[in-house]
Amino acid sequence: MLHCNITAPGSFDGTTAVTAPAYQPPQIAHANGIDICYEIFGNADAAPLLLIMGLGAQMIHWEDEFCRQLAARGFRVIRFDNRDVGHSSKLSGGRRLTAFELFRLRFLHIPVAAPYKLSDMARDTIGLMDALGLASAHVVGASMGGMIAQEIAISFPERLRSLTSIMSTTGDPRLPPPTREAAAVLMAPPPATKAEFLARFARTWKVLRAGSFPEDEALDRERAERVYERGLSPAGAARQLRAILASGSRKTRLRSVKAPALVIHGTADPLVHPAAGKDTAASIPGAKLLMIEGMGHALPIPMWPQIINAIAEHARTAAKQVIES
Repeated sequence: MLHCNITAPGSFDGTTAVTAPAYQPPQIAHANGIDICYEIFGNADAAPLLLIMGLGAQMIHWEDEFCRQLAARGFRVIRFDNRDVGHSSKLSGGRRLTAFELFRLRFLHIPVAAPYKLSDMARDTIGLMDALGLASAHVVGASMGGMIAQEIAISFPERLRSLTSIMSTTGDPRLPPPTREAAAVLMAPPPATKAEFLARFARTWKVLRAGSFPEDEALDRERAERVYERGLSPAGAARQLRAILASGSRKTRLRSVKAPALVIHGTADPLVHPAAGKDTAASIPGAKLLMIEGMGHALPIPMWPQIINAIAEHARTAAKQVIES
């Protein structure tokens, strides 16, 4: 495992406008037996970079400006709704986890039953790549998206140009659990009204950011409105959580990963303990680890420059290594 501080020429302050890259509005692709809603920022001839979002989170949690800034670095940035959220297919089956199931998982290490697993969601991503005619791509995943990206690296190595796993985990049950406050956010019952959802959204991200980020807090109402308008899927989020828990640990299998890997994690993450990021990097041969001071379980605007620089430089370095080999 290599520890490094990654920088690259040029920087963004999160507010400075950049030259607008090419853009394709949301479309639907049929992939792996379901419909997946996706959106593209960047030129068609640029290196493809897929962004995979986390538990219950729509693709728009990869902020528009975040995507534009990545695209301006020379990438064709593709974000999409995972199955069971946003405008992608909603499945059926499963239910909210019970306290007994959580007890079995935590103390007896007995996986829960689930309608699908993370490996199925990895195949969704590969199916989307097939639909877009992409033989390979740089893959970036956040939280559950990082777990899906890890599954792709393990099972579909030929489709991966590079792997970036952000605020994610190997799934090793020995890792420290979330804080009590973060766990409460994760397991809270779904809001019954729009007003309750808007208030819950602000509270949730206040907890997950683990600090004061006024620029993000000022945008939370607008972000929540946009999420609500695209549609909520509490049952889908519950199925995704079951998929995580039913999939078990990837720690041993990650030893087989040969793709250039970067692990980004916050030192203040209350949901996925910082030890999980270190464990992920230690489990992937040659992985680079970037711990971001004060970052929680979120991508706050003030930290975009460091995150975007790290992703872009890692992908460029991986592409250069392929050319040289």
